Amino acid sequence: MSFQNIYQGKKVLVTGHTGFKGSWLSIWLKELGADVYGYALAPYSPMDNFVTTNLTNKVHHQEGDVRDGEKLKRYFHEVQPDFAFHLAAQPLVLLSYQDPVGTFDTNLMGTINFFEAVRATPSVKAAVNVTTDKCYDNREWVWGYRENDPMGGKDPYSASKGCSELITNSYLESFFKNDGTCNIASGRAGNVIGGGDWAADRIVPDYFRAVKENQKLEIRNPYATRPWQHVLEPLSGYLILGAELFSKGKSFSGGWNFGPEDTSNYSVKDLIDETLLIESKGGYIIPEGTPKLHEAVLLKLDISKAANYLKWKPVLNFKETVKFTVDGYLIDIAEGEDIFESRLQQIKQYTKKAQEKAINWSL
Repeated sequence: MSFQNIYQGKKVLVTGHTGFKGSWLSIWLKELGADVYGYALAPYSPMDNFVTTNLTNKVHHQEGDVRDGEKLKRYFHEVQPDFAFHLAAQPLVLLSYQDPVGTFDTNLMGTINFFEAVRATPSVKAAVNVTTDKCYDNREWVWGYRENDPMGGKDPYSASKGCSELITNSYLESFFKNDGTCNIASGRAGNVIGGGDWAADRIVPDYFRAVKENQKLEIRNPYATRPWQHVLEPLSGYLILGAELFSKGKSFSGGWNFGPEDTSNYSVKDLIDETLLIESKGGYIIPEGTPKLHEAVLLKLDISKAANYLKWKPVLNFKETVKFTVDGYLIDIAEGEDIFESRLQQIKQYTKKAQEKAINWSL
C-alpha cells in the first residue's frame, strides 16, 4: 500500500472515469483498496482503456454528463463519497476549435456542477479538480509557470481550463474556506502519455494508429516542446494531494503543478525518435505548408511547490517514460493479453521505482 493507506476502505467518486486518465486513476484507486464510483459519458471506442481493462465490472459505473448538474448531484447524494476527483472534460485542443461551445460548456459548467455537488454532500472531505498546464497565460518563456502565475489561453480548450481554475478559486474563497467545509484543490499536469490513450489528434495514439495501418505519421508541430509525463506521474500527485487534503486540511488547498523535472522538456520529434528506438516500426514525415491553428510551442511547469510541501517529484526519466508508454501500447495491440493485469503491473513497477528513490507517497 501507499499514500498513507488513506484510500483503503474509502468511497472515492471519479468523474470522467471512462477517459484515459480517469480509467488509470480508477485502476490505481482500486489497487489501493478504495471503493470506486465513476460518473462519465460512455467510452468513445472499443480501444479505450476503460473498455479494454473491463472496468465496468470492477468499479461502480454511472453513465452521465457533467453538464447535467442535478443528475450529478443526485449521484453524489446516493454514493456519499469521502473523496471526489473531477476529471470529466473536453480535453483536446483541436476539437475545441471545432466545438468551442461544447468545450466551454463542459469545462466550465462541468466544474461548477462538480463543486455544487461537493457543496451539497457533506460526506466529501477532499475534492481535486484536474486541469492542465495549458491553463496558464502562455508567454512562450523558457522558465516554468508557477501556481500564482496568471491564467489564460488563446485556443478555446486552454481558455476553458484557465476558466476552470478561476472557478475553483472562486469556490474555494466563497464556499470552502471555513472549518468544517470540504478541502479542495486543483492539479495541473503536463502532456500525459501512456497505454490506453487512443484519442484523436494526440501524438502517441496517432503514431500507433499509423503503425497499425503501415503508414508514416505526419507531425504538424515537430519542434514544439512539451512536459511529457507517463500518466502515473500526475496521478501520483493527485493521489498524494487528495490524501493530504483529507488528513491535514486546508493548508493544502489551491493549485498544484505536477510536471517533469525542469530539464526534461523534449520536442514532439524527440518523443517519436525515442519511440522509434524502442519500437522501430513506422516512421514520420514533416509536411510542408500545412496551415496551423494556434498551439503553444514552449510550455514548462515549475514543480517546486509540490516538491517542497507534498514531497512529490517525478519518478521516471524521459527514456523510462517512453518505455513505459510503448510497453503499454504494445500490450494494447497484442492478442489475448489481460490488459487490466498489465496496468496493475505497471503501477507496481512504478511504485517500486518510487520506493527506490524514497519518494514520500510510496513509503
